[in-house]
Amino acid sequence: MPRTPTPDPSRGATSGRVPGHPPRWVIGRQPERRDGAVDTAPRTTRRQWLQLGAVMAAAVALYVVHSFLRFRNFEAKGYDLGIFDQAVRQYALFREPIVPIKGVDFNILGDHFHPILVLLAPLYWIWDDPRMLGIAMALLLASCAIPVYLFARRRCGHLPSLLASAGLMLWWPFQAMVNWDLHEITLGVPIMAWVIWAIDARRYWLGFGLSLSLLAVREDMGITVLAIALVFALKRAWAPAVLSAVAGVAGYWFATSVVIPHFSPEGEFGYWQFTALGPDMASSLQFMLTEPFAAAAVLFDHPLKIGLWLLHFVLLWLLPFLSPYALIGAPILLSRLFNDRLNVWSPVYQYDAILGVIFLMAALEALARIVAWRARRRAAASAGEPSTGEPDAVAEGRRRASGSSGPRVFTVFTAVFLAAGVAGTAVFPQVFPLHRTVTGQNWQMTEWAHALDRAVQSIPDGVCVEAADNAVPHLVDRTYVGLHGDMGDDLATWMIIDTTAEELGGWDPLTPDEALARAERLGYEPVTRDDHGIWVLHRDQPVDPVCAGYVP
Repeated sequence: MPRTPTPDPSRGATSGRVPGHPPRWVIGRQPERRDGAVDTAPRTTRRQWLQLGAVMAAAVALYVVHSFLRFRNFEAKGYDLGIFDQAVRQYALFREPIVPIKGVDFNILGDHFHPILVLLAPLYWIWDDPRMLGIAMALLLASCAIPVYLFARRRCGHLPSLLASAGLMLWWPFQAMVNWDLHEITLGVPIMAWVIWAIDARRYWLGFGLSLSLLAVREDMGITVLAIALVFALKRAWAPAVLSAVAGVAGYWFATSVVIPHFSPEGEFGYWQFTALGPDMASSLQFMLTEPFAAAAVLFDHPLKIGLWLLHFVLLWLLPFLSPYALIGAPILLSRLFNDRLNVWSPVYQYDAILGVIFLMAALEALARIVAWRARRRAAASAGEPSTGEPDAVAEGRRRASGSSGPRVFTVFTAVFLAAGVAGTAVFPQVFPLHRTVTGQNWQMTEWAHALDRAVQSIPDGVCVEAADNAVPHLVDRTYVGLHGDMGDDLATWMIIDTTAEELGGWDPLTPDEALARAERLGYEPVTRDDHGIWVLHRDQPVDPVCAGYVP
């Protein structure tokens, strides 16, 4: 009987590969891990899941309470809660996302490309209220604890992994997002965490698929997908790297050159705000290549920029700089620091939440890499050989991940990370705004908030209203509401003006004095005069059908 030849694992019959495995040009030879991690995290017990669930439940409760208190106290604004409510509300009605806060008949896809918001529409079939977006935001942010925990468990035991997840829930970027209400980036935060988890587990095609979904979060995520392609290349995942690079470029072009110009009133993408580098992308790239030191100086030319660097990296022990995963966050961070708008440099807005996840996971990866390197050094020294071997370090990584907490440095690092969040929440409300809810500072409504509430209640349903920014979220569920001066002169029949504010919101905001003068010119009469600074005005004219039909 003829003998069946044994396949040579280094050579396929015709393809030069192991049967059942992708060819090398798809996924290159994967070396032994030198980062102290294992590909598959150990089994998590029911008790450990319950502990992680308790952390997530506490975070959701805190986030929702803070969000609801902000709404009740009239701290939520048309920018951005009102905008996203109007968009999601129209999606829930199976309509195009017309957002009057941005302008009459303004399709929000002409502002930013974020079709992923459609996924929130079913929530409005349950409760069509702006506060539902606060609940969604809380659940999305809290869900990040799962991939971060599983990522850490490949490197250390349950306790430091749990501390890392808990620390993230209290970390300042998450608090800033909760304090600024839902944003399209909110949906990208858990996706990004799972992308890094998948790449780290060498589940490259899953990571590739998840990274494609980022293209639906925002138009500039195409550049981030390019950075993910670079990480794929460093991991020798050649096909996912090439496909991600192509998808990133194509996605950015499609969003900024096709979709946004199609829906934009100006017929073009209007968010090129990097004049410190050049008037357009080509000139900016030329400037960065020909004058790299001058370009780098832009990243540190304002105290807010320096503060952003320090907040992101110092409390993470500068570890993210040692991890390839930090490359994924580079386009997001650098695009903010190169931006002309001062507010995007500040740590009080929603922009940092996605970076918070990336840099924490990068720090954990870098710390494990250092621990594994030291283990190899110790093993080599004890054997009297050069430090080139891997098995001892891998065994050490598997021992840590299988149950024990491993080197004390993991517990120290994650405990310090959590303690920083606790301490910041206790004493640093400018960057850790949950301080106000934890200490009870926002539990009572002010007289100004009561006055705004009375003003909102005086507005009838189904009308067009020009309102102060803080009043807008309380009118989106029953009126066609926009900001002062952004709806033309003929549509609105009601106004709410807040004379205590410096400006009344929008791209080109009016001052209260300008709004009052305009109201008088357009024939408005006061209904409520100066109620703690709040004015309600009305003019007698028929309600436009656009107003009556916007919110059924």
